[in-house]
Amino acid sequence: MIVILKPQVEQERIAQLMASIERQGVAIHYSQGTQETILGLVGDTTHVDEDWLRASDIVADVRRVSEPYKLANRRFHPEDSHIDVAGKKIGEGNFAVIAGPCSVESEEQLLEVAAAVKRSGATCLRGGAFKPRTSPYSFQGLENRGLELLREARRVTGLPIVTEIMSETQLDDFADVDLIQVGARNMQNFRLLKELGRSRKPVLLKRGLSSTIEELLMSAEYILAGGNDNVILCERGIRTFEKMIRNNLDISAVPVIKAKSHLPVIVDPSHAAGIAWMVEPLSRTAIAAGADGLMIEVHNDPKRALCDGAQSLNPEQFDGLMAGVKRRVAFEEKKLL
Repeated sequence: MIVILKPQVEQERIAQLMASIERQGVAIHYSQGTQETILGLVGDTTHVDEDWLRASDIVADVRRVSEPYKLANRRFHPEDSHIDVAGKKIGEGNFAVIAGPCSVESEEQLLEVAAAVKRSGATCLRGGAFKPRTSPYSFQGLENRGLELLREARRVTGLPIVTEIMSETQLDDFADVDLIQVGARNMQNFRLLKELGRSRKPVLLKRGLSSTIEELLMSAEYILAGGNDNVILCERGIRTFEKMIRNNLDISAVPVIKAKSHLPVIVDPSHAAGIAWMVEPLSRTAIAAGADGLMIEVHNDPKRALCDGAQSLNPEQFDGLMAGVKRRVAFEEKKLL
């Protein structure tokens, strides 16, 4: 249920109404925009009397929300949200490019890639320290040593770091990671999502391989319900019957999510197709569809990469892609961070 307040209501009157509602055992999500103020009622609202709310002289309208996701819902928060990642804003007209290797392989490799993507204009540095792999015999990442190298790369370049968490037991190790990524395989790891909700750390939540858009939004709801508003969604392609590409990039998910939710949404074209030459055209498509950013895999020597070399750009290719991104972002009247 949402309660839309009349304009220019005194804060004291709003506080009194909120206190009366909360006494009925309902939590409130307060959203004040440029056009209107909204009280989002979260919890069991079946016993809340709509007529009683409408009778208040500061209430303009009362509406029931049928979707199961409440806090992620644009009805609760009509204006776009932006997420602050170590001083970089993502969303609400601020376009971000997160770039770096699929996995951290060595200090030399990571620092070379980090310097290159910074020169080209990347917003954040990504790199996998812990790698969930389909085969137990594949390279699993450098783990805590990889986290140390990411911190070193941040010190050298100043770029905020983005890396994937595997379990709620790792939160202490990720305490100084700027943006914690929840991978596609962990999108419905609800224990992890609950702990991330308590952490207040910015979270990049990737869509699962076979998950619906509503399931993605419900996973985001777990984090938001825990009190953490710092959630960025990521469309990274879904599994279909097509065999010529790794995954199908569901570009329609971008406008659908933007219509249904206030949360920023970025696109990962590298994982979507799994083919390096497709990254640029899919990036152009993502920008045109209204995405708030891109996540691009970059490796200094893709042919020798220990993970996902086929979809990784080399620094020169990434630099060329960024030139095109800057032109198209300017055309779409967004601000490239």
